[in-house]
Amino acid sequence: MSWMVANMEAEFLVGFRAPLLAAVLALVVSWLLTPVARKLAIAKGAVDDPARDARRVHKELMPKWGGLAIYAGICVGVLLVLPLVHQPILPYTLGILLVGGFLVVVGALDDLYEFGAKIQAPMLLAAGVAVQFFASAGSRIQIETLAIPLSGNHEYIRLIPLASILVTAAYIFVVTKTMDTIDGVDGLAAGIATISATTLCIVAFYGQQPRVAIIAAAVAGSAIGFLRHNYNPAKIFMGTGGAYILGFTLACLSVVGAFKTAAFISLLIPVTVFGVPVVDAFVVITRRLLSHQPITQADKRHLHHQLLGKGLSPKQTMWVMCLAAIMLCSAVLFAVVKHA
Repeated sequence: MSWMVANMEAEFLVGFRAPLLAAVLALVVSWLLTPVARKLAIAKGAVDDPARDARRVHKELMPKWGGLAIYAGICVGVLLVLPLVHQPILPYTLGILLVGGFLVVVGALDDLYEFGAKIQAPMLLAAGVAVQFFASAGSRIQIETLAIPLSGNHEYIRLIPLASILVTAAYIFVVTKTMDTIDGVDGLAAGIATISATTLCIVAFYGQQPRVAIIAAAVAGSAIGFLRHNYNPAKIFMGTGGAYILGFTLACLSVVGAFKTAAFISLLIPVTVFGVPVVDAFVVITRRLLSHQPITQADKRHLHHQLLGKGLSPKQTMWVMCLAAIMLCSAVLFAVVKHA
């Protein structure tokens, strides 16, 4: 029976038809709903004022609720395609969508009221814990083992349940927050998310994980649909909610997908797929610590600020960082295909 299920799952992914359908549906929904989200943000006052501080690159008031359209695109792509290809919607899939929806709401409120780190951090950590309880037999968003680097026999360290919960929540928090902090140039966060999601989709394809591939494809499609309105000169920002739903969903998918592969690959995938935002966050935090400043203090130390300071335009900065992400993701795809 198990081999029949495996064969059926493989058939669903022939030619990437199911993931491509999810991507197209998500793209169309996100593309069409982003102008609606823009009008709603303007009506409710969810706009970014460039006069707030010197970190702002744009010159005009900019609506910020693009995350609403991104989330809608992901939901439509996932909830329509999974039943269409006879894939049951498992609890962890609902967990991603429901907890992700909660983060979109939190992010939308943050765009209005500008919550501080003392509110944002607990919310993200709580989301990282909550999504782990949407579980069924053999399907759970949780890091249960950690691969031992350079071990010849692909050895693992098995975590106790409490450690698994904490490590998973911390990992989801880091990825989600770094996606938020890198959202400082038109199109950058959406571009990075598209590259990361596409990579995870291909990894899931080779790992025979149809659900992960379909959800990742929906994320990529929704990010592209939004990018149509967010590419420089942007007409709308994704806001905190958009960065949260993209980072959170991708982090969850990498746990379900990447950490179920061989030891070498399981270490390589998160490091490379999220390499650009994670390196950016690491550099910024390190420089703030060396300057004896709070790590949550906003400044112009991010990589995109540095590139802009070197004379690059916002478009050039976006493409330089996206090309770096493509190079990193290409490395992991080469490793995945080689070990497939």
